[in-house]
Parts: sequence; structure tokens; C-alpha cells
Amino acid sequence: MTRTIPDVQSSADTRQLAINKVGIKSIRHPIRVSDRDRGIQHTIATFNMYVGLPHNFKGTHMSRFVQILNSHEQEISVENFPVMMTEMVTRLEAESGHIEMNFPYFVNKTAPVSRVRSLMDYNVTFIGDITKNAQGEPRIVTRLKVVVPVTSLCPCSKEISDRGAHNQRSHVTVTVHSRAFLWIEEVVELVEAEASCELYGLLKRPDEKYVTERAYDSPKFVEDMVRDIAARLNAEPRILSYTVESENFESIHNHSAYALIERDKTECVASDSLP
Repeated sequence: MTRTIPDVQSSADTRQLAINKVGIKSIRHPIRVSDRDRGIQHTIATFNMYVGLPHNFKGTHMSRFVQILNSHEQEISVENFPVMMTEMVTRLEAESGHIEMNFPYFVNKTAPVSRVRSLMDYNVTFIGDITKNAQGEPRIVTRLKVVVPVTSLCPCSKEISDRGAHNQRSHVTVTVHSRAFLWIEEVVELVEAEASCELYGLLKRPDEKYVTERAYDSPKFVEDMVRDIAARLNAEPRILSYTVESENFESIHNHSAYALIERDKTECVASDSLP
């Protein structure tokens, strides 16, 4: 005999409380990412996938999130990211959705003196939000988030010390919403150019001498770091809005120094055009 299995998630809810985000977290899946030097880079991403749940639905169908990932097999990429978002809200009958795709991205870097090459990994996240207007038409906003580890050297320590200055490794996080395509490498290089010195996976002794002296010649407070990077982001016409933050893991304190700047350049343009 065939027995009908009840669909509890689709039953009605009477509490009149909509849920902003409901879905799955921390599911891993292989993806392809555009690589400026090699064309394509294959890596593993951790996905968070959510939809908004109206007040009258008891639950969402969690298995459908996994089905969406697996339906693309290994063809998930930045290019079809918006397609996957549209598919998600359609299959889950939602008015809004949110996807985060976090993955390690590798850049083959050349040491400054010895020219030896080694891989550096950067933590990258693609973030997408989709909403529907009154006519049911989707609006998709995607953002790129890159965490860039760098060296920072304290200007105060350099000024007051007879010998040396304390430095630290810093994590600079840049999140951008752009009007046109940006290479991950472009964001990395923009940040590294404004640090006391960039990091490398492998250094020989002549390289170590170089990076030590370069950092000493370019001291930066955490405030200097975010301001200098923000100035570069302001000058980049493809970027519509951004957040830049820096956490300096202090070498002489048991705490971090932190600073953040965020700016919506479209709002600034609108205010500048007012009479």
C-alpha cells in the first residue's frame, strides 16, 4: 500500500513571525575561480545559504539547498553565482536569499631578491543578496571580500627607540561592491602596496633583509593602513562601495589594534550633485 508522507515544513504557522534567514551553514563544495595568471583555479568553498521565510510558513526545505549545489556538480563559479541565487529563491519559493561562498585562493608570488617562487593563500568570500520588488523582479547585489595578511611597523616605536621598532602581522579585510569585474589579485595588490611590507610564502636570507628594511622604512599605524587603502579604493572607478578594516596583532601587547572605514561612493556622488 502507498502511504502519503506528510510535508510538515509546508504546513501553516500562526505565530505571525517572519524569519530573516533560514537555511544551511558550513557545507563544502568544489568550485572554479577565475585566476588572472592561470585562467582557472580549482578550490574548495564553504557555503552558507539562506532564504527569508514568510510568517505563515512553518519551515523551509533544507534538502533543496544541497540539491542546488549538487545540480551544478563542479561548475559552480563566480560567473554562475547569480544564476544559483535565482534558482535558490525560486525553488524555495522565497522573496529574498543570501549566499556566502568562502574559499582559500592561492597566488604564486616571487620573492623580492632571490626571485624564488612560492604560494601565498588568501581568504576570499563572495557574498550575494537577492530580493524581489513589488513586480516580482529579482535584484541581485554581489560583493567580494578578501583578507590580506601583511606586515605593519609601529611609527611611534621607530621614533622613540635607539635601535629597531616593533612590528606585527596584520589582517586587512576589504569588502567591495563593484560595477565591473575585479580580479582577486587586484584587491590583494592594492592592499599590499599600502602595507609596511607584504608577506611571502618563502624567503631566502637576502629577501629577509629586504623585507625587514622595507618595513622599517614604511612605518604604519593601523589608522594609516585603513586610510591609505581607502584612498586607493576611492580612486578606483569600478568600486561603488567598500569596507576596509585592519586588525594588527600586536607583538608587545596582549591585544590587537583595530580600525575600519566604510563608504558608499554612490551616496557621495548623489550628495555632490545637489545644488
